[in-house]
Amino acid sequence: MTTVPIDSGLRPDSRTHVAHLYREHLSSGRAVMGTVLGGMLETASDGAWIFTDDGRRYLDFGGYGVFILGHRHPAVTAAVHCQVDAHPLASRVFLEPVAARAAEALAARTPVGLDRVHFVNSGAEATEAALKLARAHGHTALVSMAGGYHGKTLGALSATANAKYQEPFRPLLPDSNVVPYGDADALKETLAVLGKRACVIVEPVQGEGGVRIPPPGHLAEVSRLCQAYGAFLIVDEIQTGLGRLGSWWGLDGEGQEGVEGAGEVAPDVLLVGKGLSGGVVPVAAMVATGAAYRPFSRDPYLHTSTFAASPIACAAARAAVEALAREDVVARARALGEGLLRGVRAVCAPYVGGLVHEVRGRGLLIGLEFTEERFVGELVLELVGRGILVNHSLNASRVLRLTPPAIIGHDEVGLFLTTLGHALRDVARRVGRDPGQ
Repeated sequence: MTTVPIDSGLRPDSRTHVAHLYREHLSSGRAVMGTVLGGMLETASDGAWIFTDDGRRYLDFGGYGVFILGHRHPAVTAAVHCQVDAHPLASRVFLEPVAARAAEALAARTPVGLDRVHFVNSGAEATEAALKLARAHGHTALVSMAGGYHGKTLGALSATANAKYQEPFRPLLPDSNVVPYGDADALKETLAVLGKRACVIVEPVQGEGGVRIPPPGHLAEVSRLCQAYGAFLIVDEIQTGLGRLGSWWGLDGEGQEGVEGAGEVAPDVLLVGKGLSGGVVPVAAMVATGAAYRPFSRDPYLHTSTFAASPIACAAARAAVEALAREDVVARARALGEGLLRGVRAVCAPYVGGLVHEVRGRGLLIGLEFTEERFVGELVLELVGRGILVNHSLNASRVLRLTPPAIIGHDEVGLFLTTLGHALRDVARRVGRDPGQ
């Protein structure tokens, strides 16, 4: 066992000691990243803010899409506290009411027909469950989209079409196929060959893919093609669902501005995660139609997990869904997102063509694509230094991603836009892309 020498002078809660523990027991790479970002230790959070050990606070416009309700939402936190005091984990022998009520709450908000809820612990596990369910029906040929991200467990990684993450773990699932995102003709050609063996997985908007938005009506066309060729359709809303795009689900009217009810999207499975946690306890779900779910419904031991549907996680999930509905968070996310996107575009406008390539987004999922990959890292560091947290995009290295909570106010939006403007100015000057030079 490796320990810090007693006379090392390192306090157990010191930054240096925590970095040492990361290097020794967690990840040396993460230790380096933390040091580059300043070595701060995050110790508390509340609403839209994260607090560090030195008393500083950071406006959280990142969080990888988890914190649609912000950090420690009072209703979710209270529900979890109550459950911890009563019964945090179940025996899995008796029926457990918290999971049943959470499933009811979620199913009441999913599109019609998607009413069989299978709780899991993470988004990747939701993907795994969906792929296994598809295979139980004989759909063994996977079709995913270029730039898509569905997790990094072995099955999910087969659908995450990024060679950087796939190559060290090959061979992955056999008969895995990739088509361009948003290209219905390419999907049709692939389905014409695979037919009923196909299992198609798609995101309404690609988050880790760099906030890629498909053409209007594309998701409805994907659904139509799957029905025509007998393919199994999984819509991955782990990041886009529960209000992130300004609608309950990305497939609602396809989330397209001015295209409300533009087309029917009828997936066999909907994947839910991130925001389902309420920002308090990790939880995700695979939600299926009755017909699709039949193999798992008939044999409850066909696909199981010890901690899935735990009372503490389901308490968080139910409270999160109820808070989203009660506080009209979805409409708020839509209005905030429209204003924020306009603001970001205005701030970035002087730098388009030099530093910035494009700004795009829907709801509270916004991407800033830069002309060079190195500019993303420069801006992330600049923003962190100014008290703002944002995310990079795993499958799009030139895209900086914004996923702020829907509970932010005008003051926070104004602070972000002002800070972004200053950060862009300083980065542009440093890299020789200042429009005034």
